[in-house]
Amino acid sequence: MKFAGTRTPRRLVLALVALAVAVLAVSGCSMFKDASKSGTAKSKVGDCINVIDGSATDSKTSPVACTDEKAVYKVAAVYDQKTSCQDEQTSYEETLNGGTTAFLCLTPNFKEGACYNESQTTGYKFVACTAPEASFKVLKRIDGQADEFACDAATAVGFRIVPNPKTTFCLGNPKG
Repeated sequence: MKFAGTRTPRRLVLALVALAVAVLAVSGCSMFKDASKSGTAKSKVGDCINVIDGSATDSKTSPVACTDEKAVYKVAAVYDQKTSCQDEQTSYEETLNGGTTAFLCLTPNFKEGACYNESQTTGYKFVACTAPEASFKVLKRIDGQADEFACDAATAVGFRIVPNPKTTFCLGNPKG
């Protein structure tokens, strides 16, 4: 004996189960994709990065609080594929099995009074001012202004300008 309407609830239950399986499959793949990323590659815009060991092909980095003196870079943009970064930004690309898993555009986040090493191939790295590899010391950091003339010409030997967000870094000799 068949009753009217028994198929509809069964179909509804099967549809809900199928939907749940599909959602788990999609989110599961996403979780596995993110699991293969480093802490740096999982960074969001506004997070900060410490460069532990700079390398043109295999840098060692880690996320840190932006207030930390070792927070050399701030994440300005995050992409899933290689993209051109703006002027005064450094690119960070993470690959796995030949494919890009993360691409970040980083902007300098230097601290006033701190020293850094600058390399054409590996970018910036925090170092002690007494270290032989120290390239420059940040004499003054001016947030909200991108103007090289804000630096005191009598003490500054250089500057870095970040257009977005507007920041001026007045640089000096690390030993002096």
